[in-house]
Amino acid sequence: MIELIGVEKHYRLRNGGRRIVLDHIDAVFPKGKNVGILGLNGSGKSTLMRIIAGSERPNAGRVRKTVTVSWPLGFAPSFSGNLSGAENLRFVSRIYDRDIDEVTEFVRDFAELGRYMDEPINSYSSGMRAKLAFGLSMAMDFQVYLVDETLSVGDAAFQAKCKRVFEERAARSNLIIASHHHSVMQDYCDSAGVLDNGDLVMFDTLESAQDYYNDLIAKRAA
Repeated sequence: MIELIGVEKHYRLRNGGRRIVLDHIDAVFPKGKNVGILGLNGSGKSTLMRIIAGSERPNAGRVRKTVTVSWPLGFAPSFSGNLSGAENLRFVSRIYDRDIDEVTEFVRDFAELGRYMDEPINSYSSGMRAKLAFGLSMAMDFQVYLVDETLSVGDAAFQAKCKRVFEERAARSNLIIASHHHSVMQDYCDSAGVLDNGDLVMFDTLESAQDYYNDLIAKRAA
């Protein structure tokens, strides 16, 4: 289970004010369910995902977790630019108490980076970093995977491989998916919440969340 308890996140503005992204949110993501987070662009979905992952701290409140949680897929988990891909894998494996050789072997085969696995991350393109990060996420075998907007990494053939491996993981893990695309939610989620103006409204069904979200879009367009 993942529980958000009074989570607040704001950012300071140059004029001395602040922009509130998450406004004292309380929410529960139960074990055994795949949950979507719907929200317009700029609503704070990525911020919420980083806070759930633990890669960003809230200004107030806390996140209680009784499961292992991934970083948002495609997000490089604090890779050190001066270290090689393989050295970063060893570092992250130690942090998460995973077998270094197993993780390295999986990612070398999956990411298709060849000799660049032994080159500094600073020499990587953004696509190469994304491949390494996605492969590392799949190698860790988390109980909950966080997906922020997209599973698209690399060319069409690599994306197909990502989808196959991701669906294998999804069959035995839970998902929290942040998106504004209904089709993505339909494919994977059991229920969803809607993030708007700093508030997260949770619904028991995906259909109820989608109806609320569509009403929100209609009101904004009026």
